[in-house]
Amino acid sequence: MKSMAVVLEQPGQVSLSRVGLTPASDTDVVVDIDYSGISTGTEKLLWNGQMPMFPGMGYPLVPGYESVGRIVQAGKGSGLQEGQTVFVPGARCYGEIRGLFGGSASRVVVSAERVTPIHDGIGEQGVLLALAATAYHAVSMGGKRDTIVPPELIVGHGVLGRLLARLTVLGGHPAPVVWERNPERMGGASGYSVVRPEDDDRRDYRAVYDVSGDASLLDALIQRLAPGGEIVLAGFYTQPLSFAFAPAFMREAHVRVAAEWKKPDLMAVKWLLETGHLSLEGLITHREQADRASRAYPVAFNDADCLKMVLDWRQCS
Repeated sequence: MKSMAVVLEQPGQVSLSRVGLTPASDTDVVVDIDYSGISTGTEKLLWNGQMPMFPGMGYPLVPGYESVGRIVQAGKGSGLQEGQTVFVPGARCYGEIRGLFGGSASRVVVSAERVTPIHDGIGEQGVLLALAATAYHAVSMGGKRDTIVPPELIVGHGVLGRLLARLTVLGGHPAPVVWERNPERMGGASGYSVVRPEDDDRRDYRAVYDVSGDASLLDALIQRLAPGGEIVLAGFYTQPLSFAFAPAFMREAHVRVAAEWKKPDLMAVKWLLETGHLSLEGLITHREQADRASRAYPVAFNDADCLKMVLDWRQCS
């Protein structure tokens, strides 16, 4: 089998290439992708060459972990059926081309246990499930919600910050304050307020959730904590994190790192979405045909108006 795929040949160089796929096993499914999202976090790091080295890292690679498509072939042991719509958090099926994370392709071969069936009506919004699960994991810690203080301050009003705010309000907690410096991203709030950091004089936040990925903010955020308060690092940071000890000592501050989402987080937000409790409206702002991926990537990373760019694969095979 062959597939068209986004291939990052090296940092800053993207192409749409026809690649070979590994044969499907009895426990695999073959999925024709309808939509895939471009991540402004990890995918941007792959694009600009700042992704920290880890096992499997290298170029050329197929990026993407936010894909939605239809099963066109289901292995006998997969437990799934042809025609089902599924969320695909990436694939590694391209032979010598690395799959990091491998979801940006017209067709993928993936283990059935990796995909999640979703309602047909979700459509392109399904690409947001990974980010929604990331936000849910940050505020639930794998079901340990009784010990977690929900966000009172969220730093950053991108997609992840908006999802954190929506989940906080949905959970019946007091509306959080969201910091945002970019005036083009201050709109779109529903049930919470968005302010510039310099216009906020509070210094008694019990829980600050940072999704900016800016390692230099830690000292400033600690100074906004109430005694015993917590900073949750929910972004992705490429620079070493450090902080001045004395202010943290005086507040007996806590710092928590929110890890990658787990399958229960994904199932939770899937239920919230399919039952209408959680809205993903207004989060996808840009769309492009997959054959114009080389144009879409710079827009996704450099245009402040772009919250989420989606590639449409339906006419690409």
